[in-house]
This record gives sequence, C-alpha cells and structure tokens, in this order.
Amino acid sequence: MKPDAWMTLGVDLLVIVALARAAGALARKAGQPPVLGEILAGVLLGPTLFHGALAGTLFPHDVRPALALLANVGVSVFMFFVGLHADRARMAGKGRIAASVAGSALAVPFGLGVLLALYLAAAHPARHELGFVLFLGTAMSVTAFPVLARILADRNLVDTPIGGVALACAAVDDVLAWTMLAVVTAVAGGASPWRVLLVVPFAAAMVWAVRPLLARWAERERPASRIRSAAVFLCLGTGLALCATATNAMGLHAFFGAFLFGAVMPRRGAPELRATVLPFVERLSSKLLLPVFFTVAGLGVDLSQVDGRALGELGLVLLAAVGGKFGGAYLGARASGVRPRHSVVLATLMNTRGLTELIALAVGLQLGLLDGALYSLMVVMALVTTAMAGVLLRWAYPPWRAELDRGPERADLGGAVGDRPRAS
Repeated sequence: MKPDAWMTLGVDLLVIVALARAAGALARKAGQPPVLGEILAGVLLGPTLFHGALAGTLFPHDVRPALALLANVGVSVFMFFVGLHADRARMAGKGRIAASVAGSALAVPFGLGVLLALYLAAAHPARHELGFVLFLGTAMSVTAFPVLARILADRNLVDTPIGGVALACAAVDDVLAWTMLAVVTAVAGGASPWRVLLVVPFAAAMVWAVRPLLARWAERERPASRIRSAAVFLCLGTGLALCATATNAMGLHAFFGAFLFGAVMPRRGAPELRATVLPFVERLSSKLLLPVFFTVAGLGVDLSQVDGRALGELGLVLLAAVGGKFGGAYLGARASGVRPRHSVVLATLMNTRGLTELIALAVGLQLGLLDGALYSLMVVMALVTTAMAGVLLRWAYPPWRAELDRGPERADLGGAVGDRPRAS
C-alpha cells in the first residue's frame, strides 16, 4: 500500500475500535451482550447509511484488502478459542439431554432452511444450487456458544442446572454445525473429493499424535519469563497458521483448521500458557481483530434498498430460524424429560447466533452461495435472534426462579415443580 493508505488504515482502526467499544458499552447497558452492539456498529459503518458515502470515505478500496486480512486473522483466532473451549468435561452427566436438544435444534431448523432455500433459489441464484440449499439449512441451525456463555455469565446462571445443560447443548450444537458447514464448503467449493478426504487422516494425526506432544510440552516445568512467553506465542501462531493453511489446501475453509488446532490443545498443564499468553491473545482478538471483522462483514450489508419483498423474505427467514430453532430445542428437551419452563429456557438460549452466524455467513458469501441482498437479510436475522434471547430469558427465567434452582432439592431438571416463589 501507499504511505497515505497506511495512514488511512491506522485512522480506520482507531475509528473501528472506538465505535465498537462505545456500541458494546451501550448494548451492555441495555441488557444485551456487547457483541450485539459491536456487530451493529459494523453494519452502521457499511453502505446502509448515506447511500454508501460514509463507507466509501472511511474505507477506500485500497485499504479494504488489509482490513480483510486482519478480519480473517481475527476469525481464525476466534475459532481457535472456540475449539479450545470445546471441553468434553461439560458433557459429564448431561450427554443424553445435550444430544437430544442439540440434535433436534439442528434437524428442525435445517429442514425448514432447506425448504426456504428451495423457495428463494429463483430470486437469489447461487453458483452452486445444492450448496445453496445445504448452506441455508446449516445457517438456520447455528447457535453461538460464546454468546450463550456470555449471557449465562452476565445473569449469574452458569452454576444453575439449566446453565450447565445449556452450555453442554450449545457445545454439541457448535461442533455439529461446524461439521455441517465443512461439508457444505467441500460440496460448494468444487474441491476434489479425494482431497477433502485428507481431512480424516489429518484430524486423526492431530488428535493421536499432535495432541500428546502438546500435552507433554505443556506439562514441562519451566520458569516463567518474557522469552518463554514469546516462544509460546510464536509456537501457537505457527501451529494455527499451519493448520489453517492445511485445511484450506484440502478444500475446506482455513477457519476449520484453526478450530481443530484449538480442539487438540491440552486441557491440563501449561499454567503459564493459560495465565499469560492466551488472555493476551484473546484480548487482542476481541478488542481489535473481531471489530475489524464486524466492519468488513458490515461492508457487505446494504439495507438502504429494502422493499416490501425483502421484508417478506426477512419474515420467512426469521420464521425458519427462530421457529425451527425454538421448536426443535423445546421438543428435544421435553423428549428428554426436561420441565416445560426449563425447556423454554433452553430453546431461548439456543436461538442466540451472534458472531458464530456471521462467520458462517461470511463463508457463504465467499463461496458465492449468498448474494448481497440475502446476505444482508441473514445478518439482520443474526442480530434479531441474538437480541431477543436476552429479552425472552428475563420472562422465561426470572431471578427468583434461578435462585430456587440453585437449591440442592431442585438440582434435577425433570419432574413437575411449582412456578411460584416460596413464601418466606
């Protein structure tokens, strides 16, 4: 880039970070997860306002490739942490409920998404028809595990029985949804089936060879130092880049390699790693790189030309996404013997999409499976479903109910219980 372009890029980063932090703070004051405000800020920086004049002035075309590179790095780091937090310990004692809820919360919206894709195919032609159908079904099935966990933490619900089950369900849903998206990427990307099949031995080598090596390396007792931390940081970055490059060469997206690298990281040992290096990387990603991704995603969202037809399509998208996810999760929970109120809570939480949905939509846009109009509507769906989760949760699971569930006599989610607070 030219020297003046570098200066423009620096100004852009300052604007993006400042607006993201302000929007995140406003969202938190409104009782919403900060990521909702950050995503909305990215959309407002796009061509929706002032007929694109604001976006064209702030983000000229010669700096957009650099922003896109930073956005991809940010998403790769985020996917690394998604894999890192996919802990099997969350499933302890919750496997049956988690499998039932996650399975039905994927199957029902996927089916509705496929039907919707068949209806929208003529109005929104894609490069690959089968890929478009499968992608829209997958996009309707996504649950944002990080946003769900943040909502539970903000409302002090992590230590409740329903909080633990919700985290387990979202973790299973996350893994299944990313697997489905990987299949869609392979189908729509036109990669050779033989090349895609290399993912199987690659994943096996990561689990059975790389993970034990990382565990032995992490458990070595060494004195903490800046040089040691820098070496760990360099090794993490190299491993993430190699895994991302490998899956990209196999015909999948680079994000899947980052996710896999995070998933094979050791859960024990490496106290220095978890205490110093990882928090720094996570802060760098959340404070700088992810807001850049929200902005890059927002540059593809143009709501200034929304008409009656687009509003009708948005209604159908919301119906398939919200109705399918809520109905599927509720039915799966009830089939596992969960009380009606707790089933509603699970269904409400599973409807959060946020950043995870945006990543999936970015993949669909890059593959040519979404045009600009449908991409914009899907981003609105991600915002609406994330915002409504917090609002509905206050009604479905008020604080007095959470306090009752913290008691040892209410640890079981099954069976009938009263819905009124006890008399003091």
